Amino acid sequence: MLWDDFLNSEWREWRANGAVHDSLTDPEWVKKWLSDHRLSVYRPPNEDELAELKKLRSVLLQMVYILTAGSRLSSDAMNELNTAMAQGSMVRRLTETDEGYRLESAPLKHDWHQVLADIAASFAQTLVEGEISRIRVCDNPNCLWVYYDSTRNRSKRYCSDAACGNLMKVRRFRARQKENKSE
Repeated sequence: MLWDDFLNSEWREWRANGAVHDSLTDPEWVKKWLSDHRLSVYRPPNEDELAELKKLRSVLLQMVYILTAGSRLSSDAMNELNTAMAQGSMVRRLTETDEGYRLESAPLKHDWHQVLADIAASFAQTLVEGEISRIRVCDNPNCLWVYYDSTRNRSKRYCSDAACGNLMKVRRFRARQKENKSE
């Protein structure tokens, strides 16, 4: 999803110290991210646009923390999301496919304001069409990766069972071993 890839652009070293790397400042990462999500902006963000992107990321992350704690979004939070979505403009068009007709939306602008609007709309669409209880933050305190739990039983605790899940399992095992030795 666009919004969670965007939130995870602030990457933490999940194995040890939680050091942070901001991928939004890496032009190659930004170029690939735009391409992966079919967003068309023809230049990297300038300083002001980068600041807006970071602000939106912070706002969305706070919303995720509120929602994962089981609380509801405040009207101020929803206003921030609506303000971000209002920066974009779309045109709708009817197309025909082999399966029938389809309504498509296309941006009128190809700038960073449109990207901000698309990110906010992606998050809002998840709130409307998805299950809010499936929005999660990795239980590894050094990782804090945001993801949408698509497992059948809704029990995913880590962004990756092979990475963070295994790491936390080993840490719990070693803590028990250390505790047993001290007895």
